[in-house]
Amino acid sequence: MNENITKRNELLAEKVKKGLESRNMSAYYAATKEEALKKALELIPENSSVGMGGAMSAHEIGLVDAIKKGNYEFIDRENAPDPRAIMLETYDADYFLSSANAITEDGVIINIDGNSNRVSAIAQGPKHVIFIVGMNKVCPDVDSAMKRARNVAAPINAQRFGLSTPCAKTGACMDCKSPDTICCQFLITRYSRHKDRIHVILVNDNLGF
Repeated sequence: MNENITKRNELLAEKVKKGLESRNMSAYYAATKEEALKKALELIPENSSVGMGGAMSAHEIGLVDAIKKGNYEFIDRENAPDPRAIMLETYDADYFLSSANAITEDGVIINIDGNSNRVSAIAQGPKHVIFIVGMNKVCPDVDSAMKRARNVAAPINAQRFGLSTPCAKTGACMDCKSPDTICCQFLITRYSRHKDRIHVILVNDNLGF
């Protein structure tokens, strides 16, 4: 990555980290995907049960492959004969892997969900939540973060899943009530009541959508 962008990301990450820590969440900065993977694996003890939502960023840094190949109990929803049973099992996991649709400079995390399995697990259930967040998802405030989630992340995900939503066709949120909409539940994580439950790894890279 361009050294000027890297310097900017380092400075911005310090601000985001302070914001997260003030909200009772643990925060880390990784200069590379490899550093992000190393930090994530340091946080997850072997033999832990690990579930996840649709976290593309966790895939992109190699974390999902490492968990599958390592000495962990991976709760694999993608190959489950009964997805609902797996989702329920995930709520009791030791660790839940996720990303964010957007995060503010002062540490508020924004996520939008269609089936709510991801946002509900972030809010309650798994003992620990690990967010992998590229610096491309940092926004000045909640309003801009919500706009990013609805106008960048949601349309791309709708297209990725082949859904027939207005945003999949136009590339922008139309505030629709389509049967295919993935903007069903909005989660704003502004504070963690339980210290050491939520960990956020900020990565000096463009990850996810």
